[in-house]
Amino acid sequence: MKFRYEDLEIWQIAIRLVKVVYTILKKYPDDEKFGLISQGRRAVVSIALQVSEGSGRKTNKDFSLFINRALASLQEVDGVLKIGIALEYITYEDYEQTEPLLKEEYYKLISYDKWLNQNPGKYRGYSAKIAKGRDSIN
Repeated sequence: MKFRYEDLEIWQIAIRLVKVVYTILKKYPDDEKFGLISQGRRAVVSIALQVSEGSGRKTNKDFSLFINRALASLQEVDGVLKIGIALEYITYEDYEQTEPLLKEEYYKLISYDKWLNQNPGKYRGYSAKIAKGRDSIN
């Protein structure tokens, strides 16, 4: 079974982020297992989960609320990684592995949220062009 959120580029990027961030968090010390590691994992997974859950809502306005939560989780991931740099758990080079994905996801989430808010009625899905990023949703 395939759900419509799986075609959304914002969900696909979120899954790529999960993989990269989980790998980087393995460099954190064991004493952060219940601290920054746990927080970082929950936050990065939350991005994908907010997109998937939001896509099941009945209106674009409702979906927008979940996109905003995904944006907050994205910023939380960025914070966990930057704290890791400050505490010397990871290097800036480690962070640079995620930065392009973080930026891409951030701007695509903002753009998609803008589109949802310009079309606040009943959620009727999205066109394949928008889902694949072949059309501007600005």
